[in-house]
Amino acid sequence: YNTNGELVKKKYSYFANSLYGTPSIGKSGTVSVQFANNLEMKVKTNDSIGEKKVSLIENFTVGQSYNFAADSMNWSNINTSLLLRLTKNFNLNLNATWDVYTYALSPSGSPVRVNKTRLQAGKGLGRLSSTGTSFSYTFNNNTFKRKKKKDEEKKDDDVPPDSEGYEEDYSDGRRPSQNNGGNDDMSFSSDGYMDWSIPWSLSVNYSINYGYGSFNYKKLEYNGRLTQNLSFSGSIQPTKNWNFGFSASYNFDMKKIAYMNCNISRDLHCFTMTASFVPVGPYKSYNFHIAVKSSLLQDLKYDKRSSYSNGVTWY
Repeated sequence: YNTNGELVKKKYSYFANSLYGTPSIGKSGTVSVQFANNLEMKVKTNDSIGEKKVSLIENFTVGQSYNFAADSMNWSNINTSLLLRLTKNFNLNLNATWDVYTYALSPSGSPVRVNKTRLQAGKGLGRLSSTGTSFSYTFNNNTFKRKKKKDEEKKDDDVPPDSEGYEEDYSDGRRPSQNNGGNDDMSFSSDGYMDWSIPWSLSVNYSINYGYGSFNYKKLEYNGRLTQNLSFSGSIQPTKNWNFGFSASYNFDMKKIAYMNCNISRDLHCFTMTASFVPVGPYKSYNFHIAVKSSLLQDLKYDKRSSYSNGVTWY
């Protein structure tokens, strides 16, 4: 603090703005209009009800506002949202913004938004300026087990009633419920063979977005630009102590894998070992680590990692 109190004023101003924010410059008097609706269809069925409802559009929303107090560009962009139920467990959600004004060149030659709507210029009500969506899905052991279980249930329903009570001959000593030697981790299938189960998972994520790109000086419009992103990751545990995992992303512009990271871990009872490496991209590297599990001996470890100076070359 000084004698003029300058430091106190700065702190007070920052504190006030963080609590109440900074008011907008100029007058504002806005009226907003929003329209929302859904669309369903009735389909005939063979049950006692006779019909069922099928949802075509879960939600469709359109909104826009008008500022009476503004001296120009009173209309806001049109915001729309669409929700579609494609399957029982998957919905498609789309949000879009539509530009309602035109563009011109400033005295310096740069594009600027002007107070002339596209409707007045004969270019329609609005132009799509941004939209996008994304979805992801994970495959694992249970993904195919559910399908297999449904197939088995359907197969059991096709068995004739007179086949009930039939008992297979296990005179050769092969029985599904035979003793596994006291090992609870071992399980047997209906054929008497050991049922091997390896936990694994694979996740896929995809997103696509559309927006303004470069400016077209001939048409006085922004060119549309489409961007896509695909990433996937997975893991597999072949044994109780081994674990393998990876993650990667694909670059659609360069049409190649942009990044990949692989890792391996091994439980050595009293020790733990991990190794990871990046085989592609500008950040190729590797890392190896082995250490004692006990926190009392946490300094007992060995690390080996690459650096930019050694120039890792995989191929």
